[in-house]
Amino acid sequence: MGAAEPESAEVDRLPGWVTLLLAPNPGPMTLDGTNTWILRAPGAERATVVDPGPLDEGHLRRIAEHGPVDRILITHGHHDHVEGAARLSELLGGAPVRAGSPVHCLGGEPFDPHESLDGNGLEIRVMETPGHTSDSVSFLVECGNDRAMFTGDTMLGRGTTVVAPPDGDLGAYLGSLELLSTYPEVLMLPGHGPARGDTAERARFYLGHRRERLAQVAAAMAAGAETPGAVVDLVYPDLDPALRFAAEWSAAAQLEYLRREQP
Repeated sequence: MGAAEPESAEVDRLPGWVTLLLAPNPGPMTLDGTNTWILRAPGAERATVVDPGPLDEGHLRRIAEHGPVDRILITHGHHDHVEGAARLSELLGGAPVRAGSPVHCLGGEPFDPHESLDGNGLEIRVMETPGHTSDSVSFLVECGNDRAMFTGDTMLGRGTTVVAPPDGDLGAYLGSLELLSTYPEVLMLPGHGPARGDTAERARFYLGHRRERLAQVAAAMAAGAETPGAVVDLVYPDLDPALRFAAEWSAAAQLEYLRREQP
């Protein structure tokens, strides 16, 4: 069993400059659906969109109703976050799409490391937080005296994140969690699930969960488990069969990490 998740840190009320539109794509991996965030500073004409979500015409038109939009930002290249970006750009008259990978950019360049995007009353710092995917970034956004961290799938509002090789890397992911753990009392706005009141607290919870799980996997390896399937059988005995594929992805990343780190 993992550590109990602290539910008291959920946040019900968002800052006035943040609007959440929930995409209609709920599921085991997406929770209630993808969170699309619309950011508009008080008095500003133009907004910023974070993660348009899937190619769902109704959802994209709801986003477009909040225009005009200056830019569309992508936290990472999984389809449930980026699939609708090109169509949304079209609906918004060609708003540029920017991401960590050039594959997902449209009318804009990939992010530079530690890039700052200022304008329209917002200061947006791009933070490289790889691990869930190689192109994962988070956005630290300042609006007046408020600060919020948009974490994509690096940290979720409920449950934990799957790190699946070859694009996912557990060593890089742990480093990203360490970085995010240095932002106490910063509102966390994830790609799925509810907002959380403290980015650092959430990161520490994630780190504790990962370290506990790695210890369990190391014990399973010592008992003879050599494949993801064998690890899952020992470490996740009561797993919902519908989630076994995700558990095996995680186990593969854990095995890879432990074999690399062990002398």
